[in-house]
Amino acid sequence: MTAVASPALSIPEAPKKSTLAWAADILVWGGVAAVLLYSIDAVDLRNISRLFSGNESTQLFVHDLLRPDFGDWKMFVGKMWETVQIALWGTFLAVFLGVPLGLAAARNIAPTWIVTPVRWVMNLLRSVPDLVIGLLFVTAVGLGPLAGVLAITLNTAGVLAKLFSEAVESIDKGPVEGVRATGAGKLHEIVWGVLPQVAPLWTSFALYRFESNSRSATVLGLIGAGGIGQVLFDSMNAFDFRAVSAIVIVVVIAVTLIDTLSQVMRRRLL
Repeated sequence: MTAVASPALSIPEAPKKSTLAWAADILVWGGVAAVLLYSIDAVDLRNISRLFSGNESTQLFVHDLLRPDFGDWKMFVGKMWETVQIALWGTFLAVFLGVPLGLAAARNIAPTWIVTPVRWVMNLLRSVPDLVIGLLFVTAVGLGPLAGVLAITLNTAGVLAKLFSEAVESIDKGPVEGVRATGAGKLHEIVWGVLPQVAPLWTSFALYRFESNSRSATVLGLIGAGGIGQVLFDSMNAFDFRAVSAIVIVVVIAVTLIDTLSQVMRRRLL
């Protein structure tokens, strides 16, 4: 039996860029390089050598950081647990705000006259820093974890609403059209055609934001919004760098555990 020679496999040629595309790339990346060079003095990058000058204050700081003091470890762990609870409640409330905002901001679900103002609200919530929102709530409700919860809620709601709306805009239209063909209303289309497609992705986004909020809640403690951040701020003001080192270690361990748990949950969802 004679063997039949298989035809040679043709390797597709790599797509070639046009001269205009190359010019646009050079213009964009050249502009980025120009801005970086121009801003060297603005960010005081020339004085980076001070970082390695080995002055006495730096040596003392590093020396104490390498000798963490866990004398108040129960208080550190308790405050870290409070920080995690702030992040958890802030994320939980943000999801309830983000779901209607995300649906209202999806162009394939809502009309333009609703999408446009909702996206403005989302941009406002995302653009205001957590610390600024936290200061507003500290003034309104006083010092404590409630201010941190509310600050995280508003900022995270803006972020999640954007992610939720983008997930909705990328869904398969088939299930939605199938529900519509049965004569169902708009609400039924969302419940039976949209939500089953985006629910796993939405949950993954919420878990990711919970990870981020666990770190943000620590920073909010610096302005009196509860959690371990306040203890960290007090220790730094007292130049108790050994306690600062212990607090940082507690924060790193807690955030690492949260990240690990979140990754396991996301893998089971997707």
